[in-house]
Amino acid sequence: QALRLLVDMASAHVELDTITYNAAVSACEKGGQWDQALRLLVEMASAHVELDTITYNAAVSACEKGGQWDQALRLLVDMASAHVELNTITYNAAVSACEKGGQWDRALRLLVE
Repeated sequence: QALRLLVDMASAHVELDTITYNAAVSACEKGGQWDQALRLLVEMASAHVELDTITYNAAVSACEKGGQWDQALRLLVDMASAHVELNTITYNAAVSACEKGGQWDRALRLLVE
């Protein structure tokens, strides 16, 4: 529903901003659609919409819930490359993703950071 609303807003020429996209990425996270959350991040970058800590945290959480630990860790690298702040929420979701994927060594490395 949230994604349909995003499409409708774009069709009505409503400017989609970081807050609008963050709501959609969060909806994907809650709906277990990690792949759609990642597509939205690509769409945001293509549209030159700023990806912030909230954006990435929702996407990392979506990957965590979807069992995609490798994608969650890739997002942490992307955040650092884009100079976006990684916070406690970011690390908690990434550690949880690694734990669920049986990647204990990676989870421990994140705890050291």
